[in-house]
Amino acid sequence: MLCVASLALTSCDNYLDYKPTAVVDEDKAFADPEGMVTSAYAMLGDCWFTYPFNLWPYGDLASDDCLKGGSGLTDTDYHSVEIFSTLTPTLGPLDELWYRLYSAISRCNRALISLDENGDRVLGEATTKQRIAEVKFLRAHFYYKLFMVFNKIPWIDEEVYKNGTQEQTRNDALTHEQMWDKIIGDFKAAYDDLPESPTDGAGRANKVAAAAYLAKCYLQRAWGNGYEDSTGVNFINKDYMQKVVDYTDVVVKSQYGYLADYGDIFLPDYKNNKESIFAVQASDYADDHTTFGRANWSNMLNGAWGMWTCGWDFQKPSQDFVNAFKTSNGLPEFKDFDKTNDHPVNGKPTTQKWDPRLFHTVGMPTFPYKYESEYTMTTANSRTPNTYGYYTTLKCVPQRSKGETYNSPWQAFAMNEYVLRYSDVMLDRAEALIELGRLEEARTIINNIRQRAANSISKHIKYATDQCQISLYPESYFQDKETARQCLRWERRLETGQEHERFFDLRRWGLLSSTLNAYFSREAKDSYDGQTYAQYYQDAHFTKGKNEYFPVPYNQIYYIPGLYTQNKGY
Repeated sequence: MLCVASLALTSCDNYLDYKPTAVVDEDKAFADPEGMVTSAYAMLGDCWFTYPFNLWPYGDLASDDCLKGGSGLTDTDYHSVEIFSTLTPTLGPLDELWYRLYSAISRCNRALISLDENGDRVLGEATTKQRIAEVKFLRAHFYYKLFMVFNKIPWIDEEVYKNGTQEQTRNDALTHEQMWDKIIGDFKAAYDDLPESPTDGAGRANKVAAAAYLAKCYLQRAWGNGYEDSTGVNFINKDYMQKVVDYTDVVVKSQYGYLADYGDIFLPDYKNNKESIFAVQASDYADDHTTFGRANWSNMLNGAWGMWTCGWDFQKPSQDFVNAFKTSNGLPEFKDFDKTNDHPVNGKPTTQKWDPRLFHTVGMPTFPYKYESEYTMTTANSRTPNTYGYYTTLKCVPQRSKGETYNSPWQAFAMNEYVLRYSDVMLDRAEALIELGRLEEARTIINNIRQRAANSISKHIKYATDQCQISLYPESYFQDKETARQCLRWERRLETGQEHERFFDLRRWGLLSSTLNAYFSREAKDSYDGQTYAQYYQDAHFTKGKNEYFPVPYNQIYYIPGLYTQNKGY
């Protein structure tokens, strides 16, 4: 028995002393701080349809803006995200998203350690200071994503990593406000030390991007903690609203601005344009001279059926979303938009007019797909019309004539993913101005955005000229906060539709349960030229006090029992 024990111990020692191969030695990696920073940046696009870092299932699908799509209700695990009534912590994509975002944060922490230990020696003091600021921006970005989805998250920074206490760090150690302090603290550190315009790459974070993200954080924070019993107009923090204005002042005075035509924003030829404050970079391998390029894999399922070799027809715009683009005398039909379900038909204008952004955002039968008449959509371009209807999303795809790069069996596109877009940030500013009583300033911003939309017809959607009508808001719409809020909220839905913000907007305003439960009732009665669909919404229900956040994944809860606590209601 002693001999056996001795052999076992010897074997164990040999195993523990073995140096693994096919991995990067940590000491060697830490000696290359620039490489460690690059590895942190690389995580921005390290996404997949089951863990999309753009959060489209949680920002769009979970809202009133889109349906899941695909071959049916069981195609992917996202059906429960759109109906909520069957949503549980065992949902696989939630666990993958949590894990992958924390993997990105781990890269950031290790990059910070590398910069602390070797930065000044290898890069010099000035470059090291900038790189530390960039990495803190990235870490705050990943934490922002986690916080928006999961609420209860552990704060793991470089000190926790160095001490090896990741598995002792609770997800309820910090209050909601304290977590905001941590995220804002990283963005503030980035803001203090970043240059306004880095000279070494369009994809790098800069001071203006940090200011825009700080404004976004303070706007989310200003309305409450996200749960409806403590969120909304009765819980507004005006000091935080003023912070939104202060940081967007930096953006207003910067090199960024509105692109002349709305349609150009979502074409690869215009990536990194003056509207793009910060974006996840994507590339075609023919352009970047790599083996596979860098596709936007978050949107890999969202190409139109039959338009692409592997267009799997996910992220299907809802009828309610289309109805929201209706105009009367050029202004939104706030009260009557949902009285009837309508859609435009190419070449057959009616008295019903539409905001022109509809034709840039939603692909519809009879209209050119992404502006190209040789690729006109038909009802055959919907995979399961009896379940998900006939609309398709346009913003996340290039024009079909540009050819295919990533296909068989998956379709992906070299489309940059906007994180901070100028008009989105200006709408953040307008929202804060309204709550501070500066209504006329907010009206000016919103009307500037509407004017750009009005100017975005002749270049790309001339075929829809007779279908479009859009006007600027008169002063009478901005005489009180309630009406001004309605204008602002409508504008956000139209301007940033299908850009993964809607659920989080409704949560910020405390409007999720009232909006979504009414939407479920309407959308379940969808019909397009006699074809009914979306009837599964009869089983949908949003529960306030629970569904404002998604559950902490089961695998995380039980990895170390007792370390993490669950969100309310799950």
